[in-house]
Amino acid sequence: MKAVSIHQPWAWAILHAGKNVENRTWRTHHRGPLLIHAARSRKSYDQQDAGMWPSLYGVELPPWEELTTGAILGVVDVVDCVEIGLDGDLGEHSASVWALEGMYGWVLANPRAFTASVPRRGAQMLFDVLDNSLPTEVR
Repeated sequence: MKAVSIHQPWAWAILHAGKNVENRTWRTHHRGPLLIHAARSRKSYDQQDAGMWPSLYGVELPPWEELTTGAILGVVDVVDCVEIGLDGDLGEHSASVWALEGMYGWVLANPRAFTASVPRRGAQMLFDVLDNSLPTEVR
């Protein structure tokens, strides 16, 4: 199964906070299930202003200590990949507060967080994960 490494807090937001688009500088032709791997890096988290999250995204930014890293956390379906327009415009899909203008938006649906994370090293770009290392609900 295909997987992608995503920095925290974005991996958490996809699975728990309604983040319905993954912003990338590159397009993907992948459609269907995609494993969400939380990278170990704290770089993206440290750039966040926790006080702005409720007004920007409608959720509180979790403390770093509550976020899992270095593991596969769940699975989401990639339903499309579009160039993001003004104000988070995703074309035929609803606009999203999570979308960044000028990026490619991987439109996501049906997030399913695992009950237990699966420790694993991440990788650049999309990478393959053997099904036998995943929880039975995903195989």
